[in-house]
Amino acid sequence: MSEVSITTDYADRDASIAINSYTTVLRRPRVPHEVFATYWRDVHGPLCARIPGLGWYVQNHLNREQDAHLWPAIDGIAPFVEYELDGGVEIGFASQADQDVFNAASHILFADEQNMFAATVAYALPTGSRTLVDRLADPIPNGDDGLDRLHIHFGARGDDAAAFGEFMTGFAETLAADPAVLKLRLHLPDSYDNANPAPPAPNVDHLVPAERTLIAVIELAFEMPLTRRAFFDSETFRATQEGQKRHIAYASAFAVSGVYTYVRNKQLTTAGLRGSRPAQLIERLGANNQLASEVRQLMQEGKMP
Repeated sequence: MSEVSITTDYADRDASIAINSYTTVLRRPRVPHEVFATYWRDVHGPLCARIPGLGWYVQNHLNREQDAHLWPAIDGIAPFVEYELDGGVEIGFASQADQDVFNAASHILFADEQNMFAATVAYALPTGSRTLVDRLADPIPNGDDGLDRLHIHFGARGDDAAAFGEFMTGFAETLAADPAVLKLRLHLPDSYDNANPAPPAPNVDHLVPAERTLIAVIELAFEMPLTRRAFFDSETFRATQEGQKRHIAYASAFAVSGVYTYVRNKQLTTAGLRGSRPAQLIERLGANNQLASEVRQLMQEGKMP
């Protein structure tokens, strides 16, 4: 179980990411899930982490098998049609200059997507995302920390991005103020443009239906499912439902099976340098020698200091 602080809020540590993107991913249908997850974590992940300019890179793996009670059914708000996902990815930058460096080299990364992804859609967040509350002490999770985590995707009722964003911000602030919510991170991306599909990965689908062009994503964490279900029954949440009906047309929730951090503050984590599973092995065995600076340089640069 991740260490949770009752008194400390770590939300400010994410503020260095000035520009962000949230990418939805769907695996290729004939790639077994375990093969997909292993490749994404231990092959694609370290490749992405090494692209220059990157300031923040986190994979959120989603669990299709978890129960259907992740988010309350509200009259007038429908789930997105035929919407299945295997993950959500954050790729962030400290500056526009850093993003330009990354973009110039990213063809190496995007050429790899066709090996495992059927569809990826990169929603742009040119002013970044916002962490409203984060009581989780670990800044670089690498696995399933035992918490009840989920991502909820919301589709706007109409095309007024400013009104939708204003409502979603107030809605997120209301949820984040409740002590049951251990973490809340809000993504309010620009409206997606099918005429300029992103990312530019070959042989991968990047188009979305109309109801998924203007969306918001809220990342939530609770201590356990019982806490989450009690929160949805609370007066705090019930009081938001009329507003939800006015501004939200679609909502689909996805359970998170693991969070894997490869880059934070422009620095490779052990998972970014070695792969997610090797990093877990190093931690499990207490192999401190593997974290020594000379070993890190050898693995990163192929030469001894």
